[in-house]
Amino acid sequence: MKIKRLETFSNRAVGFVRVTREDGRQGWGQMSTYNADITAQVFHRQIAPHALGAEADDIRGLVERIPEREHKFPCSYLFRALGGLDTALWDLRGKVEGKSVCELLGGTPRPFPVYASSMKRGEITPEAEAERLKRLQGECGYTAFKFRVGRECGHDLDEWPGRTEAIVPMVRKALGDEARLLVDGNSAYSPGKAIAVGRFLQDHGVVHFEEPCPYWEHHWTREVTAALDLDVTGGEQDCDLMLWRYMIENRVVDVVQPDVSYVGGVERFLKVAQMAAEAGIQVTPHSANQLMVTCFTLHIMGALANAGPYVEFSIEGADYYPWEAGVLRNPLQARDGKVEIPAGPGWGMEIEPAWLEAATYQVSEVEA
Repeated sequence: MKIKRLETFSNRAVGFVRVTREDGRQGWGQMSTYNADITAQVFHRQIAPHALGAEADDIRGLVERIPEREHKFPCSYLFRALGGLDTALWDLRGKVEGKSVCELLGGTPRPFPVYASSMKRGEITPEAEAERLKRLQGECGYTAFKFRVGRECGHDLDEWPGRTEAIVPMVRKALGDEARLLVDGNSAYSPGKAIAVGRFLQDHGVVHFEEPCPYWEHHWTREVTAALDLDVTGGEQDCDLMLWRYMIENRVVDVVQPDVSYVGGVERFLKVAQMAAEAGIQVTPHSANQLMVTCFTLHIMGALANAGPYVEFSIEGADYYPWEAGVLRNPLQARDGKVEIPAGPGWGMEIEPAWLEAATYQVSEVEA
């Protein structure tokens, strides 16, 4: 059954895709957040023309062919748009077969462990961060927590002098020795500084040091990985599969963190996961907001043989991400440190009709 129509609903931050095949059956996907209005233009210009009229169940073929047809544009926007097509087609397949995407991938919907992920840095003091993580530990049962160190692309600077040295022991004391602590450097450090910070983190039992160096300086990150005992992690920004192969074969990081929306959807995510599995590396994805990316990630991780121990789950709300407000009818909830993988069919998520009505609408379809 062939793809007949592709529609996008977007604003500056968020963009959804609806695919319709010849018999009228439909599926929903999401393009990556941030500048989603631009991504929607890319979708209709560079994705839709190759997908219309193609077989809707040939997801892998489409995801492989479209980047070849658009080989002059090996860029993030292309894959952010491609992910919208991929995820809509997986939702369609699940609805046609009456199964969740997790089941289609060979998994079982169930409560999956998550870690409480803070997105704040300059907006919060170490004392306030430790206090709110402690509160969420009691309210939601989280056993793992991620917070920020250094300054984003900081050239070895902290957000303010002494912040990292203060927040790490403060969070450890508040959450106790049993809590798993993860930190994110957001490309903060050169290798020497990252190694020094990493040893400080190890002294306080931190188990995960994410993106310590500028993510594009893979040789720097590899140097840090080789020097430290804790897991050095990264990869959220990377969408080139050849670069992923280089990173994995050269052990740039201990744990890979692809983002399903940045890398180009489920099929391309699975290729990264397979390369990692062959190298004996776990996958702990990036999913830093509570829209569909976290849902997509949960479904995949519920079926992945080399899945890490948890999925990232943002603890920020609409006060921090105002564009999350009023988007989903059945948002995900954390209970006892876990989030339920939606049982389907498809992704098992619903978008608020009022949000769709207010969004910018575009359509590409097979001409009669």
